[in-house]
Amino acid sequence: MSDYEIYIAIAIMAIVNFLTRVLPFLFFRKNELPSYITFIERFFPSVIMTILIVYSVKDVDFSLFPYGLKELGGILFTAVLHLTLKNYLVSIFAGTIFYMFLVQYI
Repeated sequence: MSDYEIYIAIAIMAIVNFLTRVLPFLFFRKNELPSYITFIERFFPSVIMTILIVYSVKDVDFSLFPYGLKELGGILFTAVLHLTLKNYLVSIFAGTIFYMFLVQYI
């Protein structure tokens, strides 16, 4: 690439970055968010956790030892942690760390 092409690429990236920062403020000038954004904001974390649970147990053979106990232990730990802390981010990270501990050391 020539210097000219590099400068054009940097300018395009700067404009795109600027627009991704400015456009939400232009679309949502009112103080109230649209109802579909509020719906997504409210239910998206639960949907992501459900997808993670389904993805984590999709290949587990519950008829063979250890019968999916590590996966179920990780899911149970994450659920209990979330019910006590009410924080999706902490629940997902701590549950993943706990599951990795189970897989590596037990």
